[in-house]
Amino acid sequence: MAKSLCSISYELNRQIGVLINRSGNITHIIIGSSQSILIPELENFPIGKKPLRGLRYIHTHLNKELPDREDISDLRLLRFDILAVLTNEKGFPEDIHTVYLLPYGKEKQFEVLSSKFNSFRLNFKEFISNLEAEMDRARVIDTMDNRERALLISVSNAPKYILEEHMEELEQLAESTDLIVIDKIIQRVKEINPKYLMGEGKLRELIIKAMDMGVTLLVFDQNLTPSQIRAITDMTEVKVIDRSQLILDIFAKRAHSRDGKVQVELAQLRYMLPRLTGKGTAMSRLAGGIGGRGPGETKLEVDRRRINERIHHLEVELKKLNLARQQRKKRRKELSIPIVSIIGYTNAGKSTLLNALTKSSVFVEDKMFATLDTSSRRLKFPEERELIITDTVGFIRDLPDDLVSAFKATLEELEDASLLIHLVDISNPYFENHIDAVNRILRELGLDTKPVILVFNKADKLTPLEVQQICNRYHAIGISAIDKKTVLPLIDIIQNKIWEEKTFSVVHEY
Repeated sequence: MAKSLCSISYELNRQIGVLINRSGNITHIIIGSSQSILIPELENFPIGKKPLRGLRYIHTHLNKELPDREDISDLRLLRFDILAVLTNEKGFPEDIHTVYLLPYGKEKQFEVLSSKFNSFRLNFKEFISNLEAEMDRARVIDTMDNRERALLISVSNAPKYILEEHMEELEQLAESTDLIVIDKIIQRVKEINPKYLMGEGKLRELIIKAMDMGVTLLVFDQNLTPSQIRAITDMTEVKVIDRSQLILDIFAKRAHSRDGKVQVELAQLRYMLPRLTGKGTAMSRLAGGIGGRGPGETKLEVDRRRINERIHHLEVELKKLNLARQQRKKRRKELSIPIVSIIGYTNAGKSTLLNALTKSSVFVEDKMFATLDTSSRRLKFPEERELIITDTVGFIRDLPDDLVSAFKATLEELEDASLLIHLVDISNPYFENHIDAVNRILRELGLDTKPVILVFNKADKLTPLEVQQICNRYHAIGISAIDKKTVLPLIDIIQNKIWEEKTFSVVHEY
C-alpha cells in the first residue's frame, strides 16, 4: 500500500492520504494538492467519549518534509489514533514519520518517531490499546458515567471580579442541569473577536485542551450569535452551547405544567430558528448560494417551515391557556381575595418560604430554577380574612429575550398582586447584584410601582449582627424560611400592608 501511495503521489505531484479503521479497512482515500490535504467530514466516525477517534491517518509528503504544523493540528483536533507521513524517493517509500498524542498532563502533547520505511515495525493493536488505557487513567473521569462533561468558558473585557461572579453562576446553572464540570476558563480580552469571541489560535488551543481532558460540551457564558456558533463548531466536533441554551435546557427539564411546557418549547424554537444552519443540528450543511442550492437548501427550508408552523401552533395554544388564566384571575377578583407574590433571584428560597407561610409542600431543591411552574396557596387569618400567596419563577441576570417574552404571560399574574415579597439570599456574596437584576426585570415588566417588602432569607448562615446591619441598610426584614418562628413577624407585616395599609418602615430585629 505504501508503494502504491508513493507511486501515485509522485506521478500526480499531489499528496495522497488514506484513513484506516481499527479493523484494518480503508475508509477514505484523499487526494490533496502538492502542499496539503483537506480531510473530509468524519460524521460516521464520531469522537464520542473515548480519547481517540479510532482512525489512522497515513499520507505522503512530496519534498521529504517532516510532519508540519497542519499535520499536528489535524492530529490534535481530529483525535486520530496515529498520523504517519511517508516520504518518497522517485515514487518509492523512503522514510516514515509517525506522530501520536500523549496522555493529558504530560510535559509534551505529542511524540514524533522517525525511521527508514524498510525497518519500521509497530504492533498497532497493542500500541493503541496501551495508549488509550493510559489516556483514560490520565483523564481521571468515570467512563461509566454517561453525563455530559463540560468545559465552562467566559470571554469578556469586564473586570475580573465580575467574570468570576458570572462564572460561579454559570457553574451553578451547569450543575442544575446535571453536567459534570471538568474545568473553567476565564479569558479577559481587550476586544471581543466578532467571529470567535477570542483569538482563533487561543480558541484552537482551548478546544484541544478540552478534548485532552475528555470534555464533550463547551459552555460559553456569553450569548453566542448564530455566526459565532457556526464558526466555533466548524473548528470542533465537541458540542457548543451558550448560557441561553443552558437556561432553556434547565427550563425544559423543570417545567411540568402545560403552561410552562408550551412557553419553554416556544422559547426553544424561537432561539433555534436563526441557528439552523449550524453544525450539530439535524440540518444539511448546504445552505444555499452558488454550489449549495438543491437538496440541502430544500431540507433547510422544510425544517424552517415546520418550526414556524409549530411556533404558530404553540402561540395559539398559549393564548388559550392565557384565557383560562384570565378567567381564574377574574374569579379571584370577584371574591376580593388579595394576592401576595413572592419574587426573587433564582435559588433565593421562594418555594421554601411559600411552604413555611402556608404549611404546604411545594417541591423544594437547592438548585437554580428548581421550580418553574407558578404555585398558589391560601393563607388564612383570624376575622375570616384570607389571601393568596403565589410563588413565581426565579429571576436571573441577562435572561434570554425569548424566555422573557415567553414567560411574560406567567409573570402577568404579578400585575394583580396587591403586594410583592422580594426575597433575597443574604448568604450569597453577590446578593446586591441579584437585587439590582430583579429590580431591572420589574422595571421592564412595568411592575416597579407595586408595594414591595424586601426580605433577606437564609439569615441563619450569617451572624445576627451581620443580618441586622444589612437589614438596617436596606430597610428590610431578616428571616430563615426553614425556621418558621422567624417567619411570624413577616406574616404580621403582610397583614399590616394588606388590610391596614401601613407604610412598611419597620426594621425587625432577627
